[in-house]
Amino acid sequence: MPTDPPPDPGLGRPGGLEPPPTLSGRFAISDVWPAVESGRRPAKAAVGEKVEVAATVFREGHDALGVEAVLTSPTGSHHRISLHPVGVGVDRWAGDFRFEESGDWTFSIEAWDHVIETWLHRARIKIPIGSDREIELGDGALLLERVADSLPDQATAERTLLLDTAEQLRDDSRTGPDRLALVEAQAVADLLAQYPLRAHPTHSPGWPIRVERRRALVGSWYEMFPRSEGASVNPPKSGTLAQAAQRLPAIAEMGFDVVYLPPVHPIGHTNRKGRNNTTDPADGDPGSPWAIGDAAGGHDAVHPDLGTLADLNDFIARARELDMEVALDLALQATPDHPWVAEHPDWFAHRADGSIAYAENPPKKYQDIYPLYFDDDPDGLYAEILRVARFWIDRGVRILRVDNPHTKPLWLWDRLIAEINATDPDVIFLAEAFTRPAMMRALATVGFQQSYSYFTWRNHKNNLTEYLQELSGPASAYMRPNFFPSTPDILPAYLQHGGPAAFAVRATLAATMSPSWGIYSGFELFEYQAIRPGSEEYLDSEKFQYRPRDWVAAKRHGHTLIEYVTMLNEVRRSNPALQALRNIHFHHTDDADVIAFSKTDAGNTVIVVCNLDPHWGRETTVHLDMAALGHQPEDTLQVTDLVTGAEWTWHRDFYVKLVPQQHVAHIARVHP
Repeated sequence: MPTDPPPDPGLGRPGGLEPPPTLSGRFAISDVWPAVESGRRPAKAAVGEKVEVAATVFREGHDALGVEAVLTSPTGSHHRISLHPVGVGVDRWAGDFRFEESGDWTFSIEAWDHVIETWLHRARIKIPIGSDREIELGDGALLLERVADSLPDQATAERTLLLDTAEQLRDDSRTGPDRLALVEAQAVADLLAQYPLRAHPTHSPGWPIRVERRRALVGSWYEMFPRSEGASVNPPKSGTLAQAAQRLPAIAEMGFDVVYLPPVHPIGHTNRKGRNNTTDPADGDPGSPWAIGDAAGGHDAVHPDLGTLADLNDFIARARELDMEVALDLALQATPDHPWVAEHPDWFAHRADGSIAYAENPPKKYQDIYPLYFDDDPDGLYAEILRVARFWIDRGVRILRVDNPHTKPLWLWDRLIAEINATDPDVIFLAEAFTRPAMMRALATVGFQQSYSYFTWRNHKNNLTEYLQELSGPASAYMRPNFFPSTPDILPAYLQHGGPAAFAVRATLAATMSPSWGIYSGFELFEYQAIRPGSEEYLDSEKFQYRPRDWVAAKRHGHTLIEYVTMLNEVRRSNPALQALRNIHFHHTDDADVIAFSKTDAGNTVIVVCNLDPHWGRETTVHLDMAALGHQPEDTLQVTDLVTGAEWTWHRDFYVKLVPQQHVAHIARVHP
């Protein structure tokens, strides 16, 4: 009979417990998946996401095991899923579960002596050859009677079927194979699968999984500087939030559902940066939005040039009307003019002469910014950061994109995200941390729901394949990527030198490889000029000046990526397979500059074949792993190219030709 799962040990809560013992009990259960820090932290999942649950389970001897995962929802309901052997001779068991309820779940692995399967295995060998025939059939009859006794009271017909079958197993007037066939009949086999005898059940402790809202996994982001919308360059004049709101319908038409704003706060004047990151600003240069704070206020104020807090509220409301969310930057640093500097000098590190050192990341220098110092008054500084975060959350901002979180102590994020999500579990934190792998992993582990990634610099088939296998495999338990082909800080060489086709390639890969992706405003206009050869900084960077764009003229002339990006977002919305992270599978191509991969989820399969060379057409053969697609090698696939609308019949091996000036990729939906 089903057994109750073990009590929830409270893993993943503040002050987490020691790693759960997994080699205890009658049977061995180890290497449970998904698990983060041996269960001290919750693994990640999202509403609607299918997650593999797995463990290594084994026993002495050769008798059969039954293995299930028992999942406990936040409301206390239990869900059992059968785990099945993976591979041969490795004792690995796995199964899938789709989470449909947000909150803190736990799951345990249950293993038991599968006496019915052990008997069936033995009977299938011995009865056809007449070895111990009556003893074996008698043992089977006893097992069926035990199952009948375990059935619910209302299962009268099922009990009768099992008892009748048990009686016929003892009827020695019939042949052994005929009697064994009665147990193999579908109706009996289904009952034995539904009500297995769980002898000597062994449970692992509970392992935590935090299931968050869908947006934590899936989203199309658009980054814009409000001050550039409606701005003028000569004379310099900032655009406003009200003018930026007029741009929102066009962003929604492209299919984006998150609008990300860099800091909207007052900008300091001391050491203000000028055009192209110079230290001698001209009159009217607006400075960097990340240089926060002046006499008009700090992190809880709106820059007067942009408008008022009411204007920001209206911007958020307008985005919501268009089914979009607003993500706001949380940048924890201050200019020399920030009120914090005078009011809380102990929140900054002082040098021997009493001055405060500006921020540096050699060779980059940020003369207009003071970094925060967390060791003199950590509680006071934390309280202020929490206040600022809640200030914007209370005004409808449910996504915070955190600037450079890797330059702050990990305890800050551990504490802040836990405290905010305890009262506002729908708030999402995105880590903007292009840094070392250990730190990126740690930030995701302590609670960041999303992370920027190394995708920005992965351009070749081998490193794309290796990286996506990591993100969709081991890293998926703790980190969700958000793929941006470029950012205001990073203009990769691939985009500088690849022409419009390079932008289409990178948009295709970002939108189809990752369930969350985004572009920075101007990407759709092919903005590619760097400040100097070898640099990833934009010429005339929007970080330091107004960059008004004539969207009407751009659309009229047609030299944009707007239609293609719109198509990508529509394809993402209409294909559940592209909204999943853990389901990517790569297929072989003969050309190193053509990548092929597939994604399958909820009965939907999409195959992407993309030319990674933005300059030259490529012809190659694609070799599909038909087993990974749920097909036999000799099968054919009927597909529709979602880029062009063309329909094809694809065999296991098929030819493609992709000319970047025409189409950089096939995005093919497989017909059921």
